[in-house]
Amino acid sequence: MTSTGTSTSKTLTMRPRVEALGLKTGQLHINGQWRDSGDGARWTHHHPATGEVIGEFAVATVTDVDEAVLAARKAFDDGPWRNMRAGQRIKLLNRYANLLRDNAEELKGLLALDNGVPLSFGGIYAASIEAAADIFDHHAGWVDKVGGQTLPAYQGGDHLAMTFREPIGVVAAILPWNAPFLLYAQKIAPALAAGCTVVLKPSEYATFSVLRMVELLLDAGLPEGVINVVTGPGETVGEAMITHDAVDKISFTGSRAVGQHVIRASASTLKRVSLELGGKSPAIVFPDAPNITLAGMTTMGTVTMGLSGQACIAHTRALVHRDVLDEFLAGAEMMAGAITYGDPFDPAVLASPLINDKQMQRVLGYLERGQEEGGRLVTGGSRVEGELSAGNFVQPTIFADVDNRSTLAQEEIFGPVLSVVTFEDEADAVRLANDTQYGLGAGVYTSDVSRAMRMAKAVRAGTVGINGFNIEPHLPFGGFKQSGMGREGGQAAFEAFTELKTVLLPLTDEVM
Repeated sequence: MTSTGTSTSKTLTMRPRVEALGLKTGQLHINGQWRDSGDGARWTHHHPATGEVIGEFAVATVTDVDEAVLAARKAFDDGPWRNMRAGQRIKLLNRYANLLRDNAEELKGLLALDNGVPLSFGGIYAASIEAAADIFDHHAGWVDKVGGQTLPAYQGGDHLAMTFREPIGVVAAILPWNAPFLLYAQKIAPALAAGCTVVLKPSEYATFSVLRMVELLLDAGLPEGVINVVTGPGETVGEAMITHDAVDKISFTGSRAVGQHVIRASASTLKRVSLELGGKSPAIVFPDAPNITLAGMTTMGTVTMGLSGQACIAHTRALVHRDVLDEFLAGAEMMAGAITYGDPFDPAVLASPLINDKQMQRVLGYLERGQEEGGRLVTGGSRVEGELSAGNFVQPTIFADVDNRSTLAQEEIFGPVLSVVTFEDEADAVRLANDTQYGLGAGVYTSDVSRAMRMAKAVRAGTVGINGFNIEPHLPFGGFKQSGMGREGGQAAFEAFTELKTVLLPLTDEVM
């Protein structure tokens, strides 16, 4: 373990963890079969905390993707899944949720090998296997409740007007690397509950844990061809998925730039698209907050704990009333100093490395830019050296006196960096909060219930937390503006994997 201020002499390695977990070479899963890619190509995975090679997995070819999509197409058009009785589908999804819970420790270990997220973060509900299992249980509950309406005839002869919801078809589900448990569940659970079939692509930086989750889904009894998995980089594998004519819907979580490309690439076939993209979420702290210091700690926690700010929902922009700035910064700095790095399997380690060297260099570039633009560096500002220098660790960093129009305040950094902007009054806070291209989440810290509701209504964001923030299985999650399209979670997510059909039935021999 290494804190941001101390170091140890022990050399960090993941090799014993790889051996203990029996990590296997990852394969594709197409039409009920695990196999290598068509040309035998493989991705070599380096651990972000050590730089070590820890394993390999297949890189799908365009032909492999085509076979996977066509297998899903056949399973949807001719297979039993979408026509399975509601009770059977519910039991299978509930059985799978229990398998996830039973294998939680193994899955957390695989995730730590994938992206370096520490086991300690598994205790935070939204990032846990328990949350993923609850999402499957929740959507299993929708299977026998999906329905339409019976409507009175508006004109014409005697007839019955009805609406139905039917599964949308073949879904291309593309996952990021930062929170595969949650995001896998948010896509796969409603898709399967609705009766769809799936072609799944995990991120090349978080593949092993997702492959194991799919193995458990097959163990639960999912019919052949209903889920297919193609692995490898997005620019080849993902591109083949989103442009395939036989895909009916794309569900993507990732960067705004790739989301924009998904829309362009899907336009020729008018695929249905759900996008959960980036964020620059504000935490808005008023002088009457219940505990200013705690607000600072909580906000900095979203930027540092677990994923080291590599989360779209992290509150990376703090809007703080000028009268309580010093108190807020004290709390934020206290949290920054408590963050520990090192072996993700060590329960005392609280945060991960950045996912790769490219991302680390990108974040370091933002730190330089922040100082050039006049931000006041409160703490951090560089990478972690010493025995962790082989990993992609960056110190928890706070900038104060930030201009809300600056690069620090406007662009998604995806690292452990908090930008603090001061405001004068409520109207100023609203203006600053909405002065962004993003609109994923927000936090409001106040003891005034009326103010809390005014702010919740005024801020253009998909989720607003009052004196705290959480993600729950039954709540819709998604963004305004360039933070995405559609919602994941709850009834809205289930309906997003269906099409609405109208049926007109004559009740006499007369023409309607």
